[in-house]
Amino acid sequence: MTARVGLLLFPGFDLLDAGGPYEVLLTASRLAERDGGDPLYDMVPLSVDGQDVAAFGGLTVTGLTPVEEARDLHLVIVPGLIDVDAARADAALIAAVKALGAEADVVASVCTGAFLLADAGLLGGLPATTHWEDLHALAATASVGEAVPGVRWVDAGTVVTGGAIASGLHTALHLVAREHGVDHARRTARQIDLDWEPEPSR
Repeated sequence: MTARVGLLLFPGFDLLDAGGPYEVLLTASRLAERDGGDPLYDMVPLSVDGQDVAAFGGLTVTGLTPVEEARDLHLVIVPGLIDVDAARADAALIAAVKALGAEADVVASVCTGAFLLADAGLLGGLPATTHWEDLHALAATASVGEAVPGVRWVDAGTVVTGGAIASGLHTALHLVAREHGVDHARRTARQIDLDWEPEPSR
């Protein structure tokens, strides 16, 4: 069965935070199809209102689906960004994250996306991680149970948080392994030429 994955994009998002998991999940899906199976993932790029969004540095992404039209999502991925304070002050963005969290079976963040999950009430005392420079700030966030250092991801069941920017690749591979087996995750990592281990420690 193909799982629908919502990828939430917003002004200033980090391109690798979003593009890394996007490429991993598409590659895992392509390998499954090569084996004669169904695609594993249907990627649905989202923005709060469906409008185009510019990543940090100016690259603009078009053809986005409004959050309110997102349906039947298994997984939602929330990337991070440099200007975390601006994103946290965006009430519409936080409301969108909260709505997506209620819709999806699993929510994953990359890097400082963890702060958006926290502000949307999705961490709920769970352990989480983020970029190593921001762990102290995450630890001070009331809704976070523990800010975990020295790992590429933290799997808390329905919420998975990834560390620094490139950790989104590793986190997405972990999600592939969790749902489709370590062997398929390793094949996917090999296909994109990434050294990956099924343990989150660096």
